Amino acid sequence: MNIYVVKSGDSLWSIASGYRVDVNQIAYGNQLKNPNILVIGQSLLIPEPLKEYIVQPGDTLYAISQKYSISVKELLEFNQMSDPSQLFVGQLIVMPAFIHKVKSGESLYVISYNHKVPLQEILNANSISNPSLIYPNQQIRIPNPKSVIAVNAYTTRTDVEGIAEVNGLGSYFSYLAPFTHTITKDGSITELNDAGLISASLNQNVDPLLVLTNYSDGKFNSDLVATILRSESLQNTLIESILKKMNTKGYKGLNIDFEYVYPEDRENYNSFLRRTVASLRPKGYSVSTALAPKIKGDQKGLLYEAHDYKAHGEIVDFVIPMTYEWGWAGGKPWAIAPINEVKKVLDYAVTVIPRNKILMGTPLYGRDWKVPWVDGTFAKTVSPEGAIDLASKYGVRIQYNEEYQSPFFTYWDETGQKHEVWFEDARSMLAKQKTLDDYGLRGLSYWVLGSAFPQNWVLQHSRYRVVK
Repeated sequence: MNIYVVKSGDSLWSIASGYRVDVNQIAYGNQLKNPNILVIGQSLLIPEPLKEYIVQPGDTLYAISQKYSISVKELLEFNQMSDPSQLFVGQLIVMPAFIHKVKSGESLYVISYNHKVPLQEILNANSISNPSLIYPNQQIRIPNPKSVIAVNAYTTRTDVEGIAEVNGLGSYFSYLAPFTHTITKDGSITELNDAGLISASLNQNVDPLLVLTNYSDGKFNSDLVATILRSESLQNTLIESILKKMNTKGYKGLNIDFEYVYPEDRENYNSFLRRTVASLRPKGYSVSTALAPKIKGDQKGLLYEAHDYKAHGEIVDFVIPMTYEWGWAGGKPWAIAPINEVKKVLDYAVTVIPRNKILMGTPLYGRDWKVPWVDGTFAKTVSPEGAIDLASKYGVRIQYNEEYQSPFFTYWDETGQKHEVWFEDARSMLAKQKTLDDYGLRGLSYWVLGSAFPQNWVLQHSRYRVVK
């Protein structure tokens, strides 16, 4: 998958011509509302014709299989699809392999190097025993390898639209985490209308995770979680409540997101995790935690001190460092997840947590601030697609901060008020994916579904297979 940044004078036709792809492949792949309107600085995903195909109106998987001489069965398996009839416009179909016609003087070593595919994989795919024995015009099958990662997605939407989103995107997830069940002071758990989400998850071979928090009345409650963590009997009651809820509803794992825990409850929290894992793991349930984005073990602050990275890494199955919200709604304009800050957290995390237990927190949204920023004011959350719409509406260029690896722009609204917008696009998500690769992490955890960002799913699917 290529990424192109729109320049002055570009049209979708000229861009498509430059890459020798069908213009509709770009239009549908990026789900452009009006292909005739592009924003300078906008990033576009450009599929590679031999390897990738974007579903268009009227397509069937059979027709695609015939076009690329690859069986429907292979396409289903490689794209982790269960039903060949469940195609949607804009969906990326990745080919498990493509054909390379050998040129005169070309060797398998050169072909391997040019396509960035290990020589042995090419030999195996073509049952070639001697790499020197190839000839001009021979058709060589080139495997299209993809890394395997785990992907979690949080969702706050339990309505029909939220369920439909899981049904549409479920092939891209390993876990779905409906937010949230909340602890109570007597050790019970609040209810959540999550039956539809759980059903959709299981239908997509996605493990639903019960998210357990101390989130109450619109905020995380330190006293509430302290009540539980300071009482062994209440913890036992809570664990019984968790098991009953998970068994009744069909959850496959537990994700604990206790935030703003008092520093003096650090060891109490660790003990609770050990007790919880001892009860849940023998029954086949996973246990994971969400962690504040720390850059050192003794980092001060109510958000950080009780989150013991080393202990969590030893006790639970995987952790989610919440590497986002630097540009938070109540603060100054900034990138939501500046990559330089994300890396500071990961640099510390990998020293105390096994890399194969880390799902890097990744945002799916942006924010629109009024500037100059005034303390006490709050930014409006916008989707990446909505951010592009704003830039188009007000006729402004999208810029890109190389240090933060994040797009941004400013505009003036109808009242003359200046705004500053930071959001995510294909470039910023690729930077996060490359960071995931460089650090050798388990995968990604998205906060949060419900934000229109079609590019993200195309990009993720072009680079990774998902653990199921």
